[in-house]
Amino acid sequence: MKAVLLAAGKGTRLRPLTDEIPKGMVEINGKPILTHCFEQLASLGADEFVVVVGYKKEIIIDHYGDEFNKIPITYAHQRKQSGLAHALLTVGEHIDDDFMLMLGDNIFNANLRDVVRRQQEDRADAAFLVEEVAWEEASRYGVCDTNAYGEITDVVEKPEEPPSNLVMTGFYTFTPAIFHACHLVQPSNRGEYEISEAIDLLIRSGRTIDAIRIDGWRIDVGYPEDRDRAEELLKQDAETTI
Repeated sequence: MKAVLLAAGKGTRLRPLTDEIPKGMVEINGKPILTHCFEQLASLGADEFVVVVGYKKEIIIDHYGDEFNKIPITYAHQRKQSGLAHALLTVGEHIDDDFMLMLGDNIFNANLRDVVRRQQEDRADAAFLVEEVAWEEASRYGVCDTNAYGEITDVVEKPEEPPSNLVMTGFYTFTPAIFHACHLVQPSNRGEYEISEAIDLLIRSGRTIDAIRIDGWRIDVGYPEDRDRAEELLKQDAETTI
């Protein structure tokens, strides 16, 4: 299964850490965030990486080249950062089957394999890792509702008044149907092509999207304090395995 990694953003909230490098190259425990992502995706069986680059893309390309641990890397260029649905459209020509999608500013120690297994075994149209967060934090994320069967029935991107505190975490699996949905997305009030809108189109077309509750932790590295927290958690995990 191919793995798409979104790494085009500027990371303005991480300044000054991102003044000279893209967000994905910010180091956590001595390794760039993207290296952590590559390692996790490789452990899940990725046989090719498709990386969306943009801001200071040459730093990422020069660092990793055309492979990571013998797994080939293909790069797609998002010339203007206009939302996740827009970023995903840049890789459509490289994907012809089910694939993994990871946001390149997330650090996980969680049950990602459960999401991949659900896609492979149950033939869901998509599966997402989700978690409950504090209500006051929910507006930072894509907020979702589920039915009694654990299927996602609604997604709202960064709402001012969240309808729930269940949020998407930045790890997904999709079929290529997501690309058609992304083509239909119109700019949001934020002026971006939101992946939540594409997901909503899949739901309204009758597609099955399963929510897998997180078992473990993840950090969305949006601010310098998030990086510090991720370093702390990774060090704790390393200590417990010694």
